[in-house]
Amino acid sequence: MKRRPDYSVYLVTDRAMAGARLLEAVVRAAVTGGVSIVQIREKTLGGRAFFEAALSLRRLLDELGRPLIVNDRLDIALACGAAGVHLGQEDLPCAEARRLAGPDVLIGVSVSTPEEAVQAERDGADYLGVSPVFDTPTKTDAPPAVGLEGLRRIREVTSLPLVAIGGIHPSNAAEVIRAGADGIAVVSAIMAAPDPCMAATTLTRAVAAGRNSANLWATGAAPA
Repeated sequence: MKRRPDYSVYLVTDRAMAGARLLEAVVRAAVTGGVSIVQIREKTLGGRAFFEAALSLRRLLDELGRPLIVNDRLDIALACGAAGVHLGQEDLPCAEARRLAGPDVLIGVSVSTPEEAVQAERDGADYLGVSPVFDTPTKTDAPPAVGLEGLRRIREVTSLPLVAIGGIHPSNAAEVIRAGADGIAVVSAIMAAPDPCMAATTLTRAVAAGRNSANLWATGAAPA
């Protein structure tokens, strides 16, 4: 039976941003700093090379006690024993992925509208990636930024965990959590950081601050 992961700080890998550093070394440092879940995204590797990279990362994350999600490729996720797969709106439909994967594989779906969120939940998604919240150069084919108000509208229509991605960094992470996200997903904020461990620690603290202030508002204890 699958367990609900901690989506607090969700790292999406980018090998190019790691520069001369090994991907595994950056991921290890990031997990040490607080990253709770990792998605491997490889847009330029062939199928075999992607599988080998995913398998290597899954073994590392097993050692570190963190789940691996594979971007786009359900076949590779299943083959390497990853915890799950993340699908975009142009990828394999979530309902079909659920049929093929069964009930124990995590499936995340990228959404940018309440309608997409409702459909993904209906089709069997376990969590939603709200993308992009803010404009970002990382994905040039992304839809327009939904902003915090768009994130709030999606929060209103689904009970699934929401992971916000797109232009998120320590100075805006807390407000994203207060707007209804369960976690933040980042690429460059960690992958391109000189010190991935410290970058992850800073983001983890920002998420915690956002949760604390959201709880204060919810209980009416926030200062006027």
